[in-house]
Amino acid sequence: MNALPFSLLELIRRTSAEIPDDVNQAILASLEQEKKGTIAESALKIIDQNIQLAKRKSQPICQDTGSILFYVDCPVGFDQITFEETAKEAVKLATKKGFLRQNSVDSLTGVNDGTNVGPGAPTFHFHQHRSPELSVRLVLKGGGCENVGVQYSLPNEKLNANRDLDGCRKAILDAVLQAQGKGCGPGILGVCIGGDRATSYEMSKTQFLRLIPDRNPNPELDNLEQDILKTANELGIGPMGFGGRTTLLGVKICAANRLPASYFVSISYMCWAYRRQGVTLDVDGKIGKWLY
Repeated sequence: MNALPFSLLELIRRTSAEIPDDVNQAILASLEQEKKGTIAESALKIIDQNIQLAKRKSQPICQDTGSILFYVDCPVGFDQITFEETAKEAVKLATKKGFLRQNSVDSLTGVNDGTNVGPGAPTFHFHQHRSPELSVRLVLKGGGCENVGVQYSLPNEKLNANRDLDGCRKAILDAVLQAQGKGCGPGILGVCIGGDRATSYEMSKTQFLRLIPDRNPNPELDNLEQDILKTANELGIGPMGFGGRTTLLGVKICAANRLPASYFVSISYMCWAYRRQGVTLDVDGKIGKWLY
């Protein structure tokens, strides 16, 4: 796989500098819905200008190039160790070239070695399948939006939220209310109902791999997604908390089995700089197609 380092470098560059088309279209549609002459319209115009400038100059969309999350779907027998080593070198090179900012620090000392590589950074999620296809998806998730993610344990007396979908709805909408303008809205929610504390959060982030216009195949979850999106956008929080009609661009929800003693609702928040891209790779590591 001699081409793999170059393919991963290009994946990182494009993810950092170019918003996927589905996200761009959602932002433009939201811009059309905002009242003319409002701060909300102005904020979305600036966001659109930011997107176009970053793409034209091939520079990071945001000064926070975020946590680096790789999702790799690979055939049985795939050499995960070599892939991880190669990806880390690609991250170092991308940082040196300025596609990624020097953005990862040692949690104990605060030292930034300028590579974006260290314990837990970048993060890899490998999933084997009985298919010869190799696909790599990359999410760059900023710290501001990560800070407004939250996990609820139901029942929640304060919210009058029980262990049912209505209770989940109350928890998710409370998360939107608590975030307000923080997290660089308009945002996208990735939600997992169930699981344990760790896997629930992990699965909530996999929802960011979905396309914004897609619909949940589970009718109950689909109804919940659409209801929360509509309700949140009627709260008046708006882009960056300036008021307006666009608080969220999308809501994506999954469910995982849980223990009877636990009922978690984990909400991950993605900022408008929704940096998500993916590729398929051939046996030589060359890019076959782009996934978004």
